Amino acid sequence: MLDIVSNRPDLPAEIARRRTFAIISHPDAGKTTLTEKFLLYGGAIQMAGQVRAKGEARRTRSDFMKMEQDRGISVSASAMSFDFKTFRFNLVDTPGHSDFSEDTYRTLTAVDAAVMVIDGAKGVESQTQKLFEVCRLRDLPILTFCNKMDRESRDTFDIIDEIQENLAIDVTPASWPIGVGRDFLGCYDLIRDRLELMDRADRNKVAESIEINGLDDPKLAEHVPAALLTQLREEVEMARELLPTLNPKAVLEGHMTPIWFGSAINSFGVKELMDGISTYGPEPQPQKATPREILPEETKVSGFVFKVQANMDPKHRDRVAFVRLASGHFHRGMKLTHVRSKKSMSISNPVLFLASDRELAEEAWAGDIIGIPNHGQLRIGDTLTEGEALRVTGIPSFAPELLQTVRAGDPLKSKHLEKALMQFAEEGAAKVFKPMIGSGFIVGVVGALQFEVLGSRIELEYGLPVRFEASQFTSARWVHGDKAAVDKLVNANKQHMAEDNDGDVVYLTRLQWDIDRIGRDYPDVTLSATKEMMV
Repeated sequence: MLDIVSNRPDLPAEIARRRTFAIISHPDAGKTTLTEKFLLYGGAIQMAGQVRAKGEARRTRSDFMKMEQDRGISVSASAMSFDFKTFRFNLVDTPGHSDFSEDTYRTLTAVDAAVMVIDGAKGVESQTQKLFEVCRLRDLPILTFCNKMDRESRDTFDIIDEIQENLAIDVTPASWPIGVGRDFLGCYDLIRDRLELMDRADRNKVAESIEINGLDDPKLAEHVPAALLTQLREEVEMARELLPTLNPKAVLEGHMTPIWFGSAINSFGVKELMDGISTYGPEPQPQKATPREILPEETKVSGFVFKVQANMDPKHRDRVAFVRLASGHFHRGMKLTHVRSKKSMSISNPVLFLASDRELAEEAWAGDIIGIPNHGQLRIGDTLTEGEALRVTGIPSFAPELLQTVRAGDPLKSKHLEKALMQFAEEGAAKVFKPMIGSGFIVGVVGALQFEVLGSRIELEYGLPVRFEASQFTSARWVHGDKAAVDKLVNANKQHMAEDNDGDVVYLTRLQWDIDRIGRDYPDVTLSATKEMMV
């Protein structure tokens, strides 16, 4: 493993072979298709389900919600663990749609690297840029996959320039495409001097690889037409002159990204990318926490909840907490301390995910992601340890940008509605505010599509038709300050005040003017647009 020189001891072999990463991209760049192919190469599934499904048998494995399957989009991050060669991959597929970006932000706290998928025709899009900024804040190493090269796409140098300019990161090509669109034949692997040819006939087949000695090898002419070969030689020569060479240390520090070209739907370029993740991706990294950092090689187990998914199995009102293990070697049946409540929990049926399929996890190591079924004890941001009071930090919660009031279709069922809303709030799917004056609830989300998802899930999972109505408020801010100052603000502005599902005081705003007024009239109180998910 190409490790950054440090005075930390080597990781135990089981931990060192783990690669925990997320896939990020703009919607429609082909992220879910790439995830499917990863599973295909890892031997986890026999046949990848294309997103454009042909009947039930071809449903994608990573989109398990009914709405995801109907619309062909991912609205919830899903985790998958599988083996590839000697490595153990823990992959988290994130929603690309910007309306679900909060789920993605939180997911990025639980991984050590990110694979950025770019559409060859569209280049760097707005959502890619936003997600990239989050990776940058966390100094996450990034590997890039330029997808859809078998369709009309832009010039290779243009794509690389755009990444370098927009994202301010050095780009080094790990492979170089031969032809484009209909003429796309495959890639030249610059790391290992091999020719990789794409088979268009069978999408579930591994590409053919031909070993050659450099670009002057006469064998190349047998496989590549003369015009394309001349172009390939010229472009690779230019690339080697103009672009930086691959520096594993710079990749691990997040300053450089290697780029692979391919076509996920044709299973092409995916294996090379996986080899790249194995070689250049980081081992499990230390986790920021208070009062001290958690190191993966510590023998005591610790982990934190970065996501809660309710009703993954609608027949059982189950809630699964996704836990990223930060240190140690976990065994099924272990007792761990739930730091927030200081209670001991016996973890008797932890699960490993293969998207919607799960199996009991007999053991897991630092870097793995396991699911812990529970009945509401575990929330996003909770830390589990073998007794030490550590709290993992840096898991954000963002102020919603859209607020609506919600009512049950049947007024007699308002108690059921409250229960459903609290469950979704703890899952992080929406913010739920209880105004201090009046009845009912106000639901806050980041994007409008979340209201649709929420409405359809409450109806499907709880049998409760609901309606959302416009609210007079447009945003919410958490209130911080000493008790006397906060009480003074609350008592004078009752019509604006609410509590969130954790019981924290929230100020509901209509205009920016409201926020400015509070800043002017109550200098001892601060209004914040984010809060840390820890109690």
